[in-house]
Amino acid sequence: MSEVVNKATLAKETVGSLVKLTTDQKNEALLVMAAALQHEAAAIIAANAEDLERGRQNGTPESMLDRLALDELRIAGIAEGLRQIAVLPDPVGDTLETFERPNGLSVEKIRVPLGVIGIIYEARPNVTVDAAGLCLKTGNAVVLRGGSSALSSNRKIVEVLHKALATTALPPNALQLIEDPSRASVDEMLKLNGLLDVIIPRGGSSLIQNVVMNATVPVIETGAGICHTYLDADADPEMALNISLNAKAQRPSVCNSMETLIVNRDYAQVHLPALAEAFREANVELRGCPETVALVPWALPATEQDYATEYNDYILNIKIVGDLDEAMGHIERYGTKHSECIVSETTDHVARFLQEVDAAAVYHNASTRFTDGFEFGFGAEIGISTQKLHARGPMGLPALTSTKYKVYGNGQIRG
Repeated sequence: MSEVVNKATLAKETVGSLVKLTTDQKNEALLVMAAALQHEAAAIIAANAEDLERGRQNGTPESMLDRLALDELRIAGIAEGLRQIAVLPDPVGDTLETFERPNGLSVEKIRVPLGVIGIIYEARPNVTVDAAGLCLKTGNAVVLRGGSSALSSNRKIVEVLHKALATTALPPNALQLIEDPSRASVDEMLKLNGLLDVIIPRGGSSLIQNVVMNATVPVIETGAGICHTYLDADADPEMALNISLNAKAQRPSVCNSMETLIVNRDYAQVHLPALAEAFREANVELRGCPETVALVPWALPATEQDYATEYNDYILNIKIVGDLDEAMGHIERYGTKHSECIVSETTDHVARFLQEVDAAAVYHNASTRFTDGFEFGFGAEIGISTQKLHARGPMGLPALTSTKYKVYGNGQIRG
């Protein structure tokens, strides 16, 4: 039996136990997990150092190493995410609706766990904890397959969590980590019908497309983040500068960072040079359309491929447009339906943008960096869904549940 099948089977065997747990028992397990992470922070940081050293030897860009790196502060933040999940309402068992049929049948629709969730993700070890916490809180078992670049970190984190869970009512086998770093382990998970109930991919577009195109297990698609900010003709200059810098430079390696700044032509004539200089001071490389290069001579010419690229780095495209319609057309062509922003004081422009732009999150006068489960008050998130099925945007606890109908009768039969 392969590692993938073995661990998925172990996870599946816990489903019956998980559905019997009370909310208090699940919350207690989350708090014990959080305490264990902080208590074992030094061991986790040591394991993380192995991953960072291997990444440097392999030429991993610094922006990606930043996503991988753990320190005491980040571990404390990860643990706090578990504590936030613990205080959030447990959606399992919630009654969504009740109704009675003319024949006397009483029907109740409730939330139930999905079952066994497979998570396939890349370099960020915090996802290991986020996914575990959200899945276990909702009574789901979880099989994790992280990227090889974070293997040492993930292995140590799961070891710490297993020891913690062994002291609680929650079965440790409900949390599994696939350690095989080969592509074969991913391919095997994609076909694990009967053991996995759903797969959620988190990472770059190539990973996500591989999962979506090849899985026979149902998939909740998360998306790459080619996010845009549009500066309208009447955008407040100070606000536009602060939002744009935050959206790009605060942490460029994450999916909700801005990749293209779209600027109204009239606004650009007055304000783009100063904006560009602020980006240069923040060490952001600019690539722009011909009008941009004319106003900012040190900017590089942008290609079609640039507009379609999620950089996750200190690189920003700038596109000058004539009006709101052209801005929204650019977003429609190159966006990934993740997060889009308009900075404007024109009420009808804002209303149109928020109504017509097709994305999981649309913003008025605020940075796209807020598309995040923690910032939305969901605790940690399982991912940001860009699909249009039952879950979209930051996926918190309710997104990890399905529904069941309880039907009560008194002898009815169908004629």
